[in-house]
Formats: sequence, structure tokens, C-alpha cells
Amino acid sequence: MTIKQYNYCMKTLTVRLPEALVAQIDAESRRRRLSKSDVVRERLTLAPKSRRRKPAPLDAIADLIGSVDGLPPDLSKRKKAHLKSSSYGDKRPR
Repeated sequence: MTIKQYNYCMKTLTVRLPEALVAQIDAESRRRRLSKSDVVRERLTLAPKSRRRKPAPLDAIADLIGSVDGLPPDLSKRKKAHLKSSSYGDKRPR
């Protein structure tokens, strides 16, 4: 989307932003030679598209799968049996 598409009537909105975000917007504005308002409008316009692409839950933890050694391969099917064999939950003497 180009800046020229914003030629329709616009309203003013005042927001408070963290200093770090303002610094990012300011730097991008200077680098691209656009106004800060144009940078913010562009970011807000592009934001919904980036929110739609969430990684699948499995993709988010894929690097953790199989990272713990010594567990049975069928742990997800037999978790109660594994916990019972490891004495998990048994009452301990005081």
C-alpha cells in the first residue's frame, strides 16, 4: 500500500507510545524520508495481516520434542503407568 492511497478525509487521534517505539518510528521516518504519521499508518495497515499468521502450536515447541533423554517413547499414552512406576505421588514418611 502506498501513501498516495490515503488521500481521503482523515481524523486526528492522539496516542501515547513507549519511548523505544517512538524512537523506532522516528528512525524509520528519517530513513525512508516519510512523515511519522505515514509510518504509523503503514504499520497499522499492515498489522492485521501479520497477526493472522500464527505458528501452529506444534511448530512453536518442535525444537523441544525429544529433548529429554531417558523417557519412554509411549509416555503420552501411558503417563499414569510411568508416574506410578517412578513412585510419583506416593506418600513419603516424615
